[in-house]
Amino acid sequence: MALARSRRNETGFNYWPGFVDALSTLVLSIVFLLSVFLVVQFFLSQEVTGKDKALEELNAKIAQLNDLLSLEKLGQLTLDDQVAQLKAGLASAESERDRVKGLYEGLANAGSDAAGRANELNKALDSEKGVTARALAQIEVLNQQITALRRQLAALEEALDASEKRDKESQTRIADLGSRLNVALAQRVQELSRYRSEFFGRLRAILGNRPDIRIVGDRFVFQSEVFFDTGQATLLPEGLAELDTVANALVELDKKIPPEIAWVLRVDGHTDLRPVNGPNFKSNWELSSARAISVVQYLISRGIPAQRLVAAGFAEFQPLDTGNTEEAYKRNRRIELKLTER
Repeated sequence: MALARSRRNETGFNYWPGFVDALSTLVLSIVFLLSVFLVVQFFLSQEVTGKDKALEELNAKIAQLNDLLSLEKLGQLTLDDQVAQLKAGLASAESERDRVKGLYEGLANAGSDAAGRANELNKALDSEKGVTARALAQIEVLNQQITALRRQLAALEEALDASEKRDKESQTRIADLGSRLNVALAQRVQELSRYRSEFFGRLRAILGNRPDIRIVGDRFVFQSEVFFDTGQATLLPEGLAELDTVANALVELDKKIPPEIAWVLRVDGHTDLRPVNGPNFKSNWELSSARAISVVQYLISRGIPAQRLVAAGFAEFQPLDTGNTEEAYKRNRRIELKLTER
């Protein structure tokens, strides 16, 4: 068996020396490449460093150039200002030259223009004289108009004084007429009072002292029951007899009272405060007015002129007695007759 292995070893190929050679060659190549890389890196570093320095120098030179350019621009601005000032001075000198030249030319032409100017001034003076003459004429006309207006104003003042005098006289006459009218009215009132007293006195004498008819102040007061049933506005027969007495007295009185005395007999209807229950009237206003109208209509039928009569309804709002008793209600239900002025 050992012999067999020895034979295999003798007959087999040995790879190890070739492998070591190849590996050594590879390592040497790598070391060479690294050396080359380091050398290249060194040179590149030196090159970059040199370029950085060159760039810094260039930047410094650019900064210097910028400074020089700024100084140049400033100098250029100064030069521009100086040029502008010189141009302005030149323009001013030219303008002064033109002005002096114009003055010289004006002096040269003054002699030729003086005559024409004098003629123009004379014409203007003549025109002004004409305008002045016309203005003086207008002033004279205005003075005449002012004088005429003053005369008219004086006439108006005289007319106003006369009017005020007449007005004062009229006011005096009016005051006098007012006083006389008041006196006449007072006399008429006194006359009417006298006739009223006569009328009431006659009625009092005719009617006598009845409890259902009484005098309250300047009015004759009749209880409603004398003329009407409860809640009605139709005159009762016994009430017609009482109204006949009143009508006769009024007819005789109308013959005595002068026609210029404006008198009327006012017939007032009054109710108590209780609401109306009947179907004919909706309120005490209607009932009181209807009763006053019934009395007026009957007096007209008895010959009393309609223009001498007035009908008025007061409902329950003018009570003689404010109590809530049946006696108070009875007193408040009434027909009043009052002889008064129209």
